[in-house]
Amino acid sequence: MIGLIDNIKPDSEIAITRLKELGYRTIMITGDNNRVAQTIANKLGIEEVLSEVLPKDNPGKIKELQKEGCVVTMVGDDINDAPALTQADISIAFGSRTDIAIETGDIILIKNRLMDVIEAIETSKYTMKKIKQNLFWVFFYNSISIPIAAGVLYPFTGFLLSPAIAAMAMSLSSISVVLNSILMKLHRNKNLASFSSE
Repeated sequence: MIGLIDNIKPDSEIAITRLKELGYRTIMITGDNNRVAQTIANKLGIEEVLSEVLPKDNPGKIKELQKEGCVVTMVGDDINDAPALTQADISIAFGSRTDIAIETGDIILIKNRLMDVIEAIETSKYTMKKIKQNLFWVFFYNSISIPIAAGVLYPFTGFLLSPAIAAMAMSLSSISVVLNSILMKLHRNKNLASFSSE
């Protein structure tokens, strides 16, 4: 008798727990039989399992989830995952595995660690937050400074903005956007420290 079993990555359980804490619904899709799939899912704390799914049927399963209104992120590392990665709204592939999975992935993770999926999600959210902040300050600054520079206050107050001051203010606006973006590096270093401690 020969028994075969997949080794669970050391950080898998932590990654699944973190995804749940972030409010994500986790589903395992696999070609393994239901008994094996349920055993692995139970160890990881995954409640939903799609087992005995052939690679060619993976995209159909993802379509079903999308029809339910779900935005589906697929994480895969194998040639069999390529069709599902293509169908998913967001696809994450591990760069240390097959080239075809890398080609179809929207996000390529260099290391074969599931915790890097969490870092990618959190970094993406933080990046969007910074982009929105920068856009807000640019629009806020321009909506006030451009009319003043054009002389909108002159008929009422006699105030005109000096071109030199306007140029300096524009430079300060750009500097504030750059400094706000640099904070992302500090956020990333903080995340890396917390992930390495886990």
